[in-house]
Amino acid sequence: MIKNFRLKKTNSLVALALLASAPAFAQTTQVNDVKPFAPESEFRTWSIGVGAGVINQWNIIGLRKDFGSSESQLGYNFYVKKQITPAFGLRAEYLGGKLSGSAEGSNDKFSTKLPWSAALSADITLANISWRHQQGVIKPYLTVGLGALNYNPTITMGGVEQELGSTTKAFIPAGLGFKFGVANGINIDLGYQVNLANTGTLDGLSTNKVDMFSYVHAGLEFALGDATKPFLGNRNPVVDMRKEYQASYDELATALKAQKEENEALKAQLTTDLADDDGDGVANKFDKCPGTAADAKVDGSGCPLPEAKKVVQQITVTEEDRRVVDEAIKNLEFDLSKATIRPTSYPSLDKVARLLVEKNFSLKLAGHTDNTGSMKLNMRLSKERAEAVKAYLVSKGANPSRIEATGYGPTQPIATNATAEGRQANRRVEFTLY
Repeated sequence: MIKNFRLKKTNSLVALALLASAPAFAQTTQVNDVKPFAPESEFRTWSIGVGAGVINQWNIIGLRKDFGSSESQLGYNFYVKKQITPAFGLRAEYLGGKLSGSAEGSNDKFSTKLPWSAALSADITLANISWRHQQGVIKPYLTVGLGALNYNPTITMGGVEQELGSTTKAFIPAGLGFKFGVANGINIDLGYQVNLANTGTLDGLSTNKVDMFSYVHAGLEFALGDATKPFLGNRNPVVDMRKEYQASYDELATALKAQKEENEALKAQLTTDLADDDGDGVANKFDKCPGTAADAKVDGSGCPLPEAKKVVQQITVTEEDRRVVDEAIKNLEFDLSKATIRPTSYPSLDKVARLLVEKNFSLKLAGHTDNTGSMKLNMRLSKERAEAVKAYLVSKGANPSRIEATGYGPTQPIATNATAEGRQANRRVEFTLY
């Protein structure tokens, strides 16, 4: 009875000390802001934890105990943790304490010292309940690991006490709990841990193949390192991303607003500068002669252009010129059903080219065919032949802008297409000088 009272008193003092110290922990150094997906070097990733609580053979699984009555004893733990991500870490943990119990209706009892246990456990944060806060406030977590447990049981049966000696066995610690962030890098840790020992003699008897005990604890976790860096284990990546996106959004919104204002000012300025009060087609900004008539011909500065003198160029086509053209028409030959000019036509065409260059004549070329074949084919062939003549003349120096090439196909015959002679006459390219 006295033993249980002392245990309850000890646990109450531990809990009271944790709660009383929380406000003091809140006085922390200003923490650097860290962007999402920042490298590990931007965070504190190592931490230590200490705790104390109650150890007994009660367990949530309901595994049967060799002794019916289990007594609660003081337990204590210490761990070093490496945080790998905000949700996952690895920790090396020490646990010590004592187990005891008795058989109901008799004086049989046991007392097992737990000098030490060492385990490597995965520490998994299930969620960050405070989604709106950058530093996690309430974080449920799970732990599971594997380690070695050293124990020394003493058993009293029928009034005879027997110490069974020290033994070390493998055990599996698995736990769950909540961490409460009271400051950057400082957490209050409340948890429950069930420990499965690979032995049935934890209480001195070997009735079970596996003995089990529970550890209900409260403690503190402290992040190690530069206090200006955030603790990775307390970081809320969702809030980090939200803050980053919100900052980017605000920056873009500000830039967009400024750009709109600049555009509106530019638009107003352009409206003023590009107005044309005199209607001469030159904006006021560039008009050096405002007030000209709307239909006046002006230069780029808005000043009237001097009236150009009309030059009438008279072009005279002589009989000799016509003879040169007629000779070219007479000697012009193409490959059969093609627009390829035969070399025998070149000398006559060369004379026409010289005539165009020397006298600056204009020339109209009109291609014609007979009615043999389809209309589409003949229209294309007549056009291609006229273009072939133009291309040749241009290659000899004639001005292409003064030569017009048109195809009429079989639509303008000069002879009957019923005879071979008539069809031959209709297959021609006419030259018209002007």
